[in-house]
Amino acid sequence: MISNYFKVAWRNLWKHKIFTAINMIGLALGTGVSLVILLFVMHERSFDAFHSRNIYRLNEVQKQEGLASPQKVPISMFPMGPTMKHEFPEIVNFTRVRRSEKYQATYGETRLELPRVFFVDTAFLEMFDFKLLSGDRDRVLQQPLSAVITESAARRIFGTENPVGKRIMHYGGDTASLMVTGVLQDIPLNSHMQFDLLVSFATDYKQRMMNNWGGNGWVTYFELAPHTDIRALEDKFPAYLKKYLSIEDRWKNYELFLLPLKDIHAKTGDIVLDVVNYRKFDKKYTDLFFVVALVILIIACINFMNLSTARSAERAREVGIRKTAGARRVQLGLQFIAESVLLCVLAITIAAGCITLFLPKINLLIDRNLSLQLLNGHTWLALLSGAVLIGVLSGLYPAIYLSSFAPVKVLKGSVQTGRNKSVLRNALVVIQFASAVFLIVTTIFAVRQLKFMQEQDPGFNRDQVLTIRMNGIAYKQYDILKEELLRNSNITGVTGAQDQLGGHLDQSGVGFTAPEAPVRVISATRLIVDRNYLDLYKIPLVAGSNFSPDPSLRGREYIINETLARELLKELPHATMNDLLGNKFGFDSLGRIVGIARDFNFNSLHHKIETLFLLNQKDFGFSTLSVKLNGRQARSVLPFIKSVWTKHCPDQVLEYQFLDDHFAEVYRSDKQVSTIMGILATLAILISCMGLFGLASYAAERRTKEIGIRKVLGASVQGVVALLSAGFLKHVLVAILIACPLAWIGMRKWLEDYAYRIDLGWWVFLLAGLLAVGIALMTIGFQVFRAARANPVKALRSE
Repeated sequence: MISNYFKVAWRNLWKHKIFTAINMIGLALGTGVSLVILLFVMHERSFDAFHSRNIYRLNEVQKQEGLASPQKVPISMFPMGPTMKHEFPEIVNFTRVRRSEKYQATYGETRLELPRVFFVDTAFLEMFDFKLLSGDRDRVLQQPLSAVITESAARRIFGTENPVGKRIMHYGGDTASLMVTGVLQDIPLNSHMQFDLLVSFATDYKQRMMNNWGGNGWVTYFELAPHTDIRALEDKFPAYLKKYLSIEDRWKNYELFLLPLKDIHAKTGDIVLDVVNYRKFDKKYTDLFFVVALVILIIACINFMNLSTARSAERAREVGIRKTAGARRVQLGLQFIAESVLLCVLAITIAAGCITLFLPKINLLIDRNLSLQLLNGHTWLALLSGAVLIGVLSGLYPAIYLSSFAPVKVLKGSVQTGRNKSVLRNALVVIQFASAVFLIVTTIFAVRQLKFMQEQDPGFNRDQVLTIRMNGIAYKQYDILKEELLRNSNITGVTGAQDQLGGHLDQSGVGFTAPEAPVRVISATRLIVDRNYLDLYKIPLVAGSNFSPDPSLRGREYIINETLARELLKELPHATMNDLLGNKFGFDSLGRIVGIARDFNFNSLHHKIETLFLLNQKDFGFSTLSVKLNGRQARSVLPFIKSVWTKHCPDQVLEYQFLDDHFAEVYRSDKQVSTIMGILATLAILISCMGLFGLASYAAERRTKEIGIRKVLGASVQGVVALLSAGFLKHVLVAILIACPLAWIGMRKWLEDYAYRIDLGWWVFLLAGLLAVGIALMTIGFQVFRAARANPVKALRSE
C-alpha cells in the first residue's frame, strides 16, 4: 500500500512538471538556506563546549576618573589569580594568559614568526582539555620557559623532526630559549583561544609581577567547584578589592565579575580589549540568523501549501473518482502526504548537493569552516527525518483540504474549490511578504551603517599608509630605517608609535595639576609616538603646538585630545582649552601640556572617542612603523621598503599591512552580517514570490468563470488585470504595514550598539514598500495577464 502511494505520487509529480519544478525549487531553496544557517548557528553555539571543567573568566569593570563611561574589559592584574584562589575556597584552580602576536621563533636555519603565542601558568593544560599528542600533561609546563607547540606550528619549524626536547630561540626585546616539552593537536576552530605555542612563565617574571597591582594585561581563568553560587561569590569581590587595593581607595575604581567559558565567544559584545577571543561573534546575530532560517523554512512550506491548493480544481475529479471507487478519506490524505514527503525528500537531496557544491564559497564569505558530512549516516538520517517532518507538516493542510471534496459534487462539476479557508491562505501570504519586507528594510540599514562607518571621516588620514610591525630588535634600527626610507621620493613620511590605530591601545593613570589646585589623577588612553606622528596622519591641533624638536624635552611634553581637555576643564568652569596649555600633566611633575589635538576615532566607530594623551618618548619603544606612500606609486615602493628592511633587520621577518586593510578587518563582522542579511533578504523575496505565483495561479483558476462573464459583459483586459491585481496588492500593503514598525523597532535596537550611527530615515521604509509592490506586480503580472486574455468561451463552455 505504501509503495503504491509513492508510485502514484511520483506519477502525479511527473505529470505536472512546472508545478513540481516550482515547488521543488522553493523547497530546495528554503531547506538549503535553512540548513546552511543552522550549520552556522550550531558552529557558533559549539564554542568551547569540548572543555569538561567548570571554567569561568575573570573580568573587570573599570570606573577610573577620566573615562567617558565605565568599561568592561576581559583583562585583570597579575596577582589576582593566586590571591583570589587563596581567598576563596570556591576557586579550585587558576591560570593566566598573556598573548604575544607575531612571535619570532628560530630553530637552526629556520626563522619565522608564529601568529599567536600564549604565556601561561603551569595549570593551563590541567584546566583546558586541548588534546596533547605527546608529552606528560601534568609536567609539560612545570618548568620555566617550557613550550608546548601545535602540530602545524611544529611542521613549520621542525619539518619531520620530533620537536620534543628541541630548543626554540626567540630574539627580541625579551630574548629567550624555549624548551619544547610537548605537542598539541591543532586547536579546534570552535575554541575562543587560538594559539601556536604555549610557554610557561619564567620564575623571575612571576616573582617580579606578584607586586604589580597597577597593570591590567593578563586574562585570568578560574576553575570553580561544582555547584558554585556565582552571584554569592561575586558578592565577595568588593571586600577582596578593598583588601588588596586599599591605597588611595583604588578599589573603588574597579568591579569584578565572572563569565562562563561557554559565553565568552558569543556574549561579550559589550566587552572591549577582548584580544583573546577568536572570531568573536555576538549571540544576538546568531539568534537573528536562527529566526531567519525558521522564517525562510516556514515561507517555503507556505509556498508548498499554496501551490498544492492551487491545483485543487484539477485534483478534484481525481478525488471524486477515487472516493466513488471506495477510497476512504484517510487513504486520500495519506496519498497527498506521500506526494509531499516525496517532494521534500527530492528537494532536500538537491539542497544537500547544492550545499556541498557551494559551501567552500560560503565559508570564504563568512570566514568559517562549515561542513555537511554527507558520508556520515547520521547526517542522512537527520536530513531524511527533516524531509519527512517538513513533508508531513506542509502537506497536512492540502491533504485535509483536498480529501474533503464530496464525490457527487465533484463529478457534477459543482464543487467550489477554494472558496472557504481563503483567509488562512491569504494570511500566510501576508506573513511571507511581511518577512521579506522586514529583511529588505534591515538589510538596507545594515549596508548603510557599514558604509557610514567605512566612509566616515575618522579625524585622521589613513590613505596609503603602510604599517610595519616592529619588535624589540627591529625598533633599535628605527632611526636608520626612517632615514633611509625617506630618501625615496615616493615616501612622503615615516613615523613610529607604540600601538597601531584601530587596535588595542593601553590606558594609564596620569596626574593633572591646575594652578593652585591639588593633583588630579585620571585614567586615559595612552599613545606613545614620534614627534612627527600628527603631521603624517594629518591630525590637526585646535590649540598649542606640536612636540618640540629639542631632545631634552622628550618625554616631558604631552598632547591631549579634545575629549580629555573637556574632562580636565570640568573643575575649571571659567577656563578655556588654551588655559590648559603649560599646566603640569603626566607621569611626574616635570610634564606639561603643549597641545590639544582635534578628536579622532583611534578605535572603531562602535565606540565613542575616549580621553587620550600622546607622549613623544621613543625610548619606550615603538611597535609600529608607519610609512606614508605616494598614492600613484604605492605598490612600486614595496620592493624598496623590503630591501631597506632586509639590509638593517636581516634576522627579522617583515610584516606589513595597509592601514585601510586593517580597518577593513576591524569592521569584518559587520560586513559579514550585512552581506548575509542581503543574501537572505534576496532569497526570502524569491521564495515569497513563488508564494505569490502560487496564489495568482490559484486565484486565476478559481475565478476563471467570473473573468469569462466579465469579459462577455464588456470588461477590458486592463480592467480585469486591475481587478485581480488589487486583491494581491492588498495583501502586500498589509504586509508592509506590519513589517515596517517591526523593522523600525528592531533596527533602532540594533543601532544602539554603535556610538556613531545613521538615522532611521523614512525613505528607506518607503523604498522597501515600493520594492515589495514592484516585485509583487512583476510576480503576479504574467499569471493575471494570461488569465485576463483567455477566451471567455472556453471558460463558460461547461455552464
